Amino acid sequence: MPVATSRTTVGGTSGNTATNQDAALDAVCGFAVRHLAAPGAVLVFDETGQEKKGEATAGVGRQYTGTTGQVSNAVVAVYCTYASPLGHCLIDGDLYVQEHWTKDPERCERAGLGRDFTFRTKTAIALDQARRAVAAGVAVDWAAGDEVYGRSAKLRSFFEEHGIGYVFAVGVNFAVPSGVGPIRADVLAAKKVPKRAWNRLSCGQGAKGPRVYDWALVATANPRHHLLVRRSIADPTDRSYFYAYAPPGRSMALADLVAIAGIRWTVEEDFANGKDAVGLDHTQARRYRSWRRHIVLAMAALALLSVIASLDRRDHPAPILPTSPTAEPPADFGQIALTVTEARRLFQLFANLLRDLPTGLATSRMTFHLQWSTWRRRHRARARWHHYKRRLTDLD
Repeated sequence: MPVATSRTTVGGTSGNTATNQDAALDAVCGFAVRHLAAPGAVLVFDETGQEKKGEATAGVGRQYTGTTGQVSNAVVAVYCTYASPLGHCLIDGDLYVQEHWTKDPERCERAGLGRDFTFRTKTAIALDQARRAVAAGVAVDWAAGDEVYGRSAKLRSFFEEHGIGYVFAVGVNFAVPSGVGPIRADVLAAKKVPKRAWNRLSCGQGAKGPRVYDWALVATANPRHHLLVRRSIADPTDRSYFYAYAPPGRSMALADLVAIAGIRWTVEEDFANGKDAVGLDHTQARRYRSWRRHIVLAMAALALLSVIASLDRRDHPAPILPTSPTAEPPADFGQIALTVTEARRLFQLFANLLRDLPTGLATSRMTFHLQWSTWRRRHRARARWHHYKRRLTDLD
């Protein structure tokens, strides 16, 4: 995979340190894409945070973070996930620093941001990440993200210019181009979606069953753009909106756009795996250079575990799932494929056994732990089957 030749960071990292960190992050991206690339791949953008105390840590400030679900003193970073039918993992990330930091050059210097630090919005960081991915030759067909990224005209235009489709979440007040001028997303949906236009579809498999909603597609002034509307089955007044673009020659079928909208969950899974399995947010570093070194190493570890899990999943039998609310339990539920967290547990365990024990004893212990892992995965397959049946019962 070609290496991107331009990488913009928040500042303060120079010389060999910056070059080494950039090369390491490019290597993570190249490794992940080399093993996970497949038709229909998606770039997914989102941010996550870590609570902090005090004011010395680079980028720290009072801001909203999904980690706590409220405004708190935290550092926030924007990440990009590469997701394909073969698997997914984080391939890029950088710190988001609030604009008020620019008013205190000395504070920026102490935090390692550099006295010449310039403010970048979250969407500007995402745009830089998208540019690097395209420049590096990353094979991608779609992009996705939440409302923060959906409202960026520059980000959407970039993907359109490069023939990449997108399904971005947008707010109710998003101005959708129509034949009579811009119309709010919620107003346009209310006018253009009759009762018969709703289709009940799953946007992907969740931990406890298919994620099923009612969906509708609304035409806009451009035949390649559509407004995608999602309605909760339990509460029909609960609606979400997505602005979608499909390049010429790409399918604009409702089911295909719904599937892309559902892929957005992969970045949330990467955040959970990154934090639980490789300590993505377990850093007490204050300076930007140290923080960035930590997240690059964490992303490298996550990429390795994601590829291991992906390779196992390719040879794994299709999951046994109920097809109706009245389905009878099978005689054998099978076992779930290897997960990132299980791959991390076994990897660490086996490395310690081989280091601390004679080869023969280490081998016997490894065999035992593999059998224990198999039992756990079979037990989880049984639980998954019953969770899915309950979900089908609720939807019936």
